[in-house]
This record gives sequence, structure tokens and C-alpha cells, in this order.
Amino acid sequence: MIVYLHGFRSSPQSYKARVMQQHMQELRRMDEFFCPALSPSPAEAIAQAEAIIATADPSQRATLTVIGSSLGGFYATWLAEKYACKAVLLNPAVKPPRDLESYVGVTTYYHSDEVFEFKAEYVAQLRALAVEKITRPERYFLLVATGDEVLDWREMVAHYLGAKQKIIEGSDHGIAEFADYLGLVMAFCDDEV
Repeated sequence: MIVYLHGFRSSPQSYKARVMQQHMQELRRMDEFFCPALSPSPAEAIAQAEAIIATADPSQRATLTVIGSSLGGFYATWLAEKYACKAVLLNPAVKPPRDLESYVGVTTYYHSDEVFEFKAEYVAQLRALAVEKITRPERYFLLVATGDEVLDWREMVAHYLGAKQKIIEGSDHGIAEFADYLGLVMAFCDDEV
């Protein structure tokens, strides 16, 4: 089972989510792939992911991987620690309470004109989900771009010390060439830890 979690202001329509979905369709493994439209509330977003995880039969749970992009990477880390599953982190947010505090208010999603409110209480919800240090680095695969214009890649590398890491020279926050790294991502998802 693969659960893909998009980032802040993003959606299942993001480039990386669509690439993953297309790849899983080509592999005829769509029954193993889930990509929910996450609530702006961190507590609700986690509850959405946990509801999907709860539907897995025991054989799927053993191979659970959570893939998270940006804020979704922050959520994926919390879930990996709670469920002792694997996580693939794509330019993950390491300190979203700090980074998103300035976004409190009304904004829109990137892939639509839909408006949503990021409430002040959501910053506290993010603080409650913070993982200060990962416990089993072998469960994590970090894919970061040094050209990330939104988050500091060095902070990501330091936070996931000991994890499998692929550092892309240049690129951007969205990892424009994500399709080129799909083989590495899928190999990690399908590998037993």
C-alpha cells in the first residue's frame, strides 16, 4: 500500500501525485495507491491518512509506504514513526509551524481557484505532530533538490541523518524531473526494511 500526501496549498492534481498515479496505473497496482485531497487542518489531514491506513488488510499494512511532498513529508514522518512503516520524503517540510505561521488567513489552492482558510489553531496542530528525531533511519528515503526555492534542503538532510538520501543538484521545490527518480522511489517502496 502506498499513501501519497501532497503539500500545503497542493492537491492530488500536483505533478508528482499525477506521475505516481500514472505509474501505478501502468503497473496495474491502483488498488494499492491512495492520494487523498488533504484538509488544511493538520489534525484532519492526519485523520484522513489514518482512515486509509485502517482500511488495509494485514498483508498490505506490512508493505505500507507513505510518500509525502513538502508538508505531506512532515505528515509522512509522523505516520512512519507511529505505524513503523516506510516513508519517502520529497523536499519535506521539517519545521512547518515556523514556516507556515505567516500563511494564517485565507488563501487558494495551486491547482484551482478554490479558497480555504489556514487557521491560527493549525499551527498548534502542526507543533503537536513534530518529530524531533527519527527513530529508524532505514525506514526513510529522502529525495531533495538543492534548488528548492521554498525550503532549505540542508535542513532536510540534517533532520533525516542516516536515512537513504538522494540529493539532486539544482531542480526546484516541485522536483520538476520527479519522473526520472520514480525507479528509485518504487524500489524503496517495494523493498523490505
